[in-house]
Amino acid sequence: MNTQPWDALERAIVLAVNAHLGQRDKAGHPYILHLLRVMESVSDPFEKQAAVLHDYLEDTTGTVDELRRNEISDSAIQAIILLTRAQGQSYCEYVIALSRDTIAKQAKLADLEDNYRIGRVAYRAGHETEDAMRMQHYALSYQFLKQAIGEHEYRDRMRCLK
Repeated sequence: MNTQPWDALERAIVLAVNAHLGQRDKAGHPYILHLLRVMESVSDPFEKQAAVLHDYLEDTTGTVDELRRNEISDSAIQAIILLTRAQGQSYCEYVIALSRDTIAKQAKLADLEDNYRIGRVAYRAGHETEDAMRMQHYALSYQFLKQAIGEHEYRDRMRCLK
């Protein structure tokens, strides 16, 4: 059995824990718990690496070079890059771009499923409209990634949410 992807997963978990130390989700829970749940929702070791690090580039000071130095798998790094929404990129275009990579797509589906769990849905006082909009984005993106709606319909429906 080739243990290399599993060794890389252990390094990915350590990177995620260290990078997200002290971060909290909207409910005030340690953010790493979300990342670990997302990781546990996928089965392939490359998907797990991408899943636990899906917010590494976007929400920490972590870099692609650090991922490479820690010998994270190339396919996972490519997915992590796709899972990182570029500044100014619409959520719709971000999801369409990552949908073309199997590892990124599986990690994003797991992320959406965890974000959409009723126990995690936050409707914060003073942020109700923003929180409801976020949940609509999640639901439509999930439908698109599961191929329940096509790209054209996804774009049209996301455009209506602006």
